[in-house]
Amino acid sequence: MMRFRSLPFASLAVFYHLLAFLLVGTLSLGQAKPRARDLGVPFDGNPGTNNAITDVKGVEVGHTTLISGSGKLKVGEGPVRTGVTAIHPRGKNANDSVFGGWFTLNGNGEMTGTTWLEDSGFLNGPIMITNTHSVGVVRDAVIAWKVKHGGPDMEGYWWSLPVVAETWDGYLNDINGFHVKPEDGFHALDVAHGGPVEEGNVGGGTGMICNEFKGGIGTSSRVLDAKAGGYTVGVLVQCNYGRRDQLRIAGVPVGKEIPEHPAYGQDVGSIIIVVATDAPLIPTQLKRLARKASLGLGRNGSYSGDGSGDIFVAFSTANPGAASPKGVRDLKMLPNDRIDPLFLATVQATEEAIVNAMVAAETMTGIDGHTAIALPHDRLREVLKKYNRLEK
Repeated sequence: MMRFRSLPFASLAVFYHLLAFLLVGTLSLGQAKPRARDLGVPFDGNPGTNNAITDVKGVEVGHTTLISGSGKLKVGEGPVRTGVTAIHPRGKNANDSVFGGWFTLNGNGEMTGTTWLEDSGFLNGPIMITNTHSVGVVRDAVIAWKVKHGGPDMEGYWWSLPVVAETWDGYLNDINGFHVKPEDGFHALDVAHGGPVEEGNVGGGTGMICNEFKGGIGTSSRVLDAKAGGYTVGVLVQCNYGRRDQLRIAGVPVGKEIPEHPAYGQDVGSIIIVVATDAPLIPTQLKRLARKASLGLGRNGSYSGDGSGDIFVAFSTANPGAASPKGVRDLKMLPNDRIDPLFLATVQATEEAIVNAMVAAETMTGIDGHTAIALPHDRLREVLKKYNRLEK
């Protein structure tokens, strides 16, 4: 995608909205790139309609993708391979906090706003994901966007502690050129939508690498059966972690079977995992849910290396109005002894979301000719077939 910052901001916004409409329309017509299940990768569990975090009613996702330039790195000029991803828990027009919880498996990374999330149990506003050196500008953009698009919070205050997370894209992107601008955060927030979610080299995942293949944004969901409450769990990842020789897909050592053209030879990246559900969970339970994403990550071979920032956040869209300062709030809570199906769904959806990110991603060349190759679909099918794990 080209950059159009030379356009007046109003014209830029119109263009971005039109582009988002066209992208969503294309996805809706079934013309999207294949996903992991389409290639015959076997997964457990029952996905939702879109097999995406947006299967949790009300959740919207938007991206700004910035790609420009090629050749030798010139700090401040490019090449640029970066972006921003926004997740609205109740949609862009809502001003109602959700219960949330977070967990860090390995702390070589950043997620702002988590101190208050931990203390209050509430997530107020969107979750944003970008590159490591753009956390500040995106955080400030969220505050400005909220001031512009709505009134004070439910308690009557004009203040915000946005949740903004990051992974490092400096292998492909001019990360010290600070190419993400406030309007890019605005755009991701404004064009967020429900339905199918764009994956791979988009948004915050544009310049990311996963298991030394091209990585990026991936998503998946699970719907529980009626006996377990019929609740939905959705996961979105920005994956930028892992060593090639550790990658496993559907239990198969895919990384060892496809060793060609590794990127680094070590685990120096990170992964951000966002878990959404409509099940009535309180913050302590959501923190437990966030922890379970670790097991989905482990299914794909991660050992959460020292250089990896593996940070997860979970929220529930149940209990609307719980943050209202007036009166006594009547809440619903799922008993702990009924939460196991949600734990399993989180593990399954996390595992699949990561593979979906790699399957959707395309080979990308960035600064100084650095190249991250895409996971080759034909080779993946061959390896799965070799181990009798190809589903079709």
